[in-house]
Amino acid sequence: MKEGAEAARVRDRFGYLLKHARERLSAISGPALVPTGVNGRELAVLTVLVEGEPPSQLEAAQRLGIDRSTMVTLIDRLEARGLVERRPHGADRRKNVVALTAAGRKTLAAASLVVDAAEREFLARLSAQDAARFREMLQAVTSEGPE
Repeated sequence: MKEGAEAARVRDRFGYLLKHARERLSAISGPALVPTGVNGRELAVLTVLVEGEPPSQLEAAQRLGIDRSTMVTLIDRLEARGLVERRPHGADRRKNVVALTAAGRKTLAAASLVVDAAEREFLARLSAQDAARFREMLQAVTSEGPE
């Protein structure tokens, strides 16, 4: 097999394609997020915290699929910047919940707009229908539920 054919086969692998798609999206969204003061992981945490009742650190970590110690580090950084606050759980005083502050909500709104624009740029080569279908397919292959 010629070297060109081998390289083409590698470029057709899902791992290769997903890695390079992620790198391209990061190259667009990372710099765009800089003015908001948060990175992609921190934005994910802010997004999880705004949904429903404020979760505990452990619950937030489970929602994002990250380990507890990583979540503690992320929350510590966000808290130091005044974007989140830890406070006692209303029904269980042994447990703390993490909630967005007003500054956290403002940052979340700004960062969400930036990431939405970055995602539109990333998907610009696709039709709106193909972009929506691509998102659905990625959700299908990354979900943990039954087929």
